Formats: sequence, structure tokens, C-alpha cells
Amino acid sequence: MKSILVLNAGSSSLKFALFPLEPTLAEHPALSGQIEGIGATPQLSAKTSAGARFKEDVAVTGDQTAQHQQSLSYLFKWLAANAPELKIAAAGHRIVHGGERYHAPEKLDKSVLSYLETLIPLAPLHQPHNLRPISSIFGLLPDVPQVGCFDTAFHRSNPEVAQIYGLPAALTQGGIKSYGFHGLSYDYIVRALPEVIGDKARKPLVIAHLGNGASMAAVRDGHGVATTMGFSTINGLIMGTRAGSIDPGVLLYLIDQKGMDYKSLTQLLYKESGLLGVSGESQDMRVLLASSKPEARQAVDLFCYRIARELGSLAAAAGGLEALVFTGGIGEHSAVIRERVCALSAWLGIDIDAAANAEDKLRIDSPKSRVAVAVVPTNEEGMIARYTAEVLNL
Repeated sequence: MKSILVLNAGSSSLKFALFPLEPTLAEHPALSGQIEGIGATPQLSAKTSAGARFKEDVAVTGDQTAQHQQSLSYLFKWLAANAPELKIAAAGHRIVHGGERYHAPEKLDKSVLSYLETLIPLAPLHQPHNLRPISSIFGLLPDVPQVGCFDTAFHRSNPEVAQIYGLPAALTQGGIKSYGFHGLSYDYIVRALPEVIGDKARKPLVIAHLGNGASMAAVRDGHGVATTMGFSTINGLIMGTRAGSIDPGVLLYLIDQKGMDYKSLTQLLYKESGLLGVSGESQDMRVLLASSKPEARQAVDLFCYRIARELGSLAAAAGGLEALVFTGGIGEHSAVIRERVCALSAWLGIDIDAAANAEDKLRIDSPKSRVAVAVVPTNEEGMIARYTAEVLNL
């Protein structure tokens, strides 16, 4: 059975999913899993749509780069042995940054890959890992076509005024601007919304992708018009370990007065801040909600406050607010966070049904709410599979 292989490579993990193409592209994978612990002691775990589960150690050697390459080769051999009926017809990749050149998914070749490598300085913690499997597949499976799907592409419809900073024009022209991320999730939600909220899907709305990484986007007529993440993935909302928006003067102070350099600032802003930094306890929202420590409560308060504040800003960018959509791990599963955000945003005409919210229903707005409020599970892997099929006419 011909299938599309979806790959999402991180610094220490390789997530994969196989979507059958026959008779039409499946909405959910027949097999999915990941190899995690790359760079240390990698282990493969996987499950089938029928419920079968697999787990085994992955024998690799060398540094992290070498282990990434060996892990991919191991994965292909494992798939041939354990899922021989799923023949790889194409591969689709999640790529964080498409720069200004790519506004849509793109068939990958070595020239495209060369351009994407020039964007590594714009996303140094994600881009090199996203790209590594592409070149490996060129060597391992040269006859398998590949498609790149970009987290930045959805936001290229944002007006220019929403993409530029108050910096000299030469810096803007050099690529320092707001790109936005989580675009694959937003695109999936926009496509799914008409079945959930009807005609309001074409009205001004805001989508909140809330997880360990978190962002929000304003959408009008199905197209993005503004987003909270910007030049990097640490802007906007506070996240699991990322700081979110911060006065640039703080960074200047830390450099001048605390002697911090690029490496230490990167560690601080990406790994030691956010929910973890504020609480001093955990980056996991479930742990914080169960905690009695005042620092944990403060972290939750700040998370909700920043979402509510950005909601007002994004409603202004969208020209109104007809719907609020929650997605992502926290957005889909935390009724407490949804309730608190909506309570803080009641002035916008938002009112939710407590029972529907507690049950994670698709619609949680009450009859008196002027704004539709929805909880829509995202499916970034499914979006990549769909893009890949569309680009290659499969």
C-alpha cells in the first residue's frame, strides 16, 4: 500500500508517521512513533492504528549528527521489517523556517535545501535538525520525492505592517522581521473550522495554539493577519521554558551588568524561563495546576494574563472577534486554562458553558456568548501528509 512518510526531526528525536494513500489519503496514520534520546541512548517506540505497540533500543554510535543519520537508516530497515505493506511513496517534512521565499509547501531538491540551510541562523535550535533527514533520504532513498512544509508559510499573508519592526530599513531588508511559527497547526485548524463553527470560520477570529510552545494568530477570511511569535520562537506568550515577549532593555542590562553572552542568553531565554522559570518547579501545566506553591500559581496567572492580553491585541488586528479557538496540548486538554482565559476576556462578549468546557466539547460557548468558542484538536502530521499529496499530485 503506497504511503506518505511524515518526518519531524528535533535535536534529539525523530518523529514519524505513515499515512496510507489508497484509496485516498488517510486522515490518520496507520503507523506512528518516534526515535528519542538521539545523542545518548536512542529508543524507538511506535504504535499502529489497530493498537499494536512496539519499543526497542536503537543501536547507533558516534556524535549526535552521526546518530541522527544512523537512526533514520535504522528506521527505514525497521519499517521494512515491521510494516512491509506500507510502501513509502513520498516523504513530507516539517521545516520550521521557509524564509521569505517559500509561502507554500515545496518539492525538495538540493538547490532548495541549499537555500533552507542559509536560514539556519534564523532558527538555529530547529532548522538544522529539520533539514538533516532530507539530505539523508537523498542518499538512502533517492527515488522517493520529498516535500518541505514550513511553519512560517501560513503567516506570509500577514500585511507588511504586521511583519516589520521599528528598525532601520536596511536591517528589515536583511531579513529581520516577524515570520511567525506554528503555521502548520493554524492551517489545519482553519481548514477544519467550517464544520465546527459554520460561517464564522470566514469571520475575524483568533486561534490559540497552547502547548509547551505557545502562540496565537489572528485570522480573517481564512488567512492570517497577525501572530504573537515573531522573528524567533521565543516571542509572544510565555511557554514551558521560553520567556516570551521581553523588553529588549532587559537583555542589554544582562549583557552589560551581568556579563551574559550569546550562549548564556540563549540558555536563559529558551531553556530556563517561561513556566519553569517563574514557578521554579515545572514546565508542565498539569503539575503547576496541582501545586499549592504561590510561585506555581503566579506562573499560571501570568500564562493566562498574557493570553488574554494578546487576545485583545489580535482582535484589533483582525478587525473584530467572532470566534476564539483553542488547540495544542494545553488548549485541547486544560478546561481550567480555557475557563480562566475566557473569564479574563468576557469584555469581548465571551461566555462559556461550564459543562461543555469540562468535557472538552468541540463547542464550549454558552447560548448568550456573542463569540463562538471552540476546542479543535490540531493535526500537524496530517497537514504535512495532505500538503505532500497535493504538491506531488498523489
